[in-house]
Amino acid sequence: MKKTSRGARYIAIEILCSWEERSLPLDQIMEGYITNIALGDPRDRQLIMSIVYGVIRWRGYLDWVVEKFSTQPLSKIQNKTLQALRVGIFQLLFLDRVPASAAINETVQALKDMKQPKWLTGFANGILRSVDRKRQDIPHPLDARNIDALPETAMLSHPEWLIKRWKNRYGNAQANTLCKKNNTQAPICLRVNTSLTTPSALLEKLRNDGLNATAGKYCPLALKLDAYNGPITAIPGFADGLFQVQNEAAQLVSLLLGPLQQGRSYLDGCSGLGGKTSHLAQMLPSDSRLVAIEPNIGRIKKLKENLARLRHGMTVTIVEGTLGSLLPHNEDKFAGVLIDAPCSGLGVIRHHPDIRWNRIPDDLLRYQEKQMHLLQDAEQLVASQGILVYATCSTEPEENDEVINKFLATYPQYIQSDCRALLPESATCLVDSQGFFRTLPGQDDLDGFFAARLIKCNEKFKMQNAK
Repeated sequence: MKKTSRGARYIAIEILCSWEERSLPLDQIMEGYITNIALGDPRDRQLIMSIVYGVIRWRGYLDWVVEKFSTQPLSKIQNKTLQALRVGIFQLLFLDRVPASAAINETVQALKDMKQPKWLTGFANGILRSVDRKRQDIPHPLDARNIDALPETAMLSHPEWLIKRWKNRYGNAQANTLCKKNNTQAPICLRVNTSLTTPSALLEKLRNDGLNATAGKYCPLALKLDAYNGPITAIPGFADGLFQVQNEAAQLVSLLLGPLQQGRSYLDGCSGLGGKTSHLAQMLPSDSRLVAIEPNIGRIKKLKENLARLRHGMTVTIVEGTLGSLLPHNEDKFAGVLIDAPCSGLGVIRHHPDIRWNRIPDDLLRYQEKQMHLLQDAEQLVASQGILVYATCSTEPEENDEVINKFLATYPQYIQSDCRALLPESATCLVDSQGFFRTLPGQDDLDGFFAARLIKCNEKFKMQNAK
């Protein structure tokens, strides 16, 4: 039974408090709230989404504003009050269509409904009204006037360690561009399910329904929707399984496991919710086999739902467990293994703005250790002359180049294959001089991805390829 809604600001503050306290992915927390609350006004869903994602996206800047107007340091402001201030200031400075009176009064009322002491609601009310009175004088990251008065962490709204890291690698200008792109809303990208329709047919269907749909730039199955703010389930064709939401860069990664051969077995070793699994399923020859491994029972449920919607439920064998659990029981080797490895996710901040605040530098080597273990298990499942594809949605060398270099040094029977040969001509520009597939966040609306394609060789095959 759904709970009665307490108003959009109340729910937004609750979601932000829960995210801050529980350190769970934001979309997981959002789903729990949105699906379990009966909203009084259908438009509240979009307002909640705009506020929550906007507050997290611009948290660095919003906190700078709070510090300018508060008599208390951020560390002394309790969570509910701080989240309410962020919510109120975000509405005042970013949501032009929300009247200032509604932004202030409804946010303060949410604190009152949460039974906060009168002095705290008065404290929040005073700050919000001061911000409203002086908003024309407050430097804004989207306004060139007085922007030099903003510290870098406020202007770019990313953690200082990440800004410095990207500046060292990419230079000041490109690092600034990356951060600024991360602070914009990305268009929705769809992968057409060619088992049921064609890209041209779905594009026509979407346009006939009034959506601003265009073909992707790099992948022939990609369609982009600009300025769509409704639920994914309401996009025409969703219920019929005509598409899967998937960024164009992620779509290209799946192609690297190809060409899929007749009568062979393939493995998605980290299937998650099934984005790449379902893509492989629609590429799979009719007499071939696809196995998907996922250890999390909650993700398995959604994986099955996605595959069923896309009409691939009977195509994929799902194994609940890890690669390690598969090893003792699998006598047959796979012609291809995809490892879409758990990673920092620093390449998908544009879609998941909370990631920037949930990561610290030490995480990168911690992920690297997990990634190496995954590859060590995966390589035992690859047939001779089989393909091993390693991918992350990270921009960081520790999780990408360093992992592959360490793996190749440990397993000399593998050679690196240039990714260009497996990609459409339009996407070969996304392969670097080393043969790695590599994209940057925001580059033509791509997420930041890395992928390497490796071939398991016997000595004869290795010598032939060396010639």
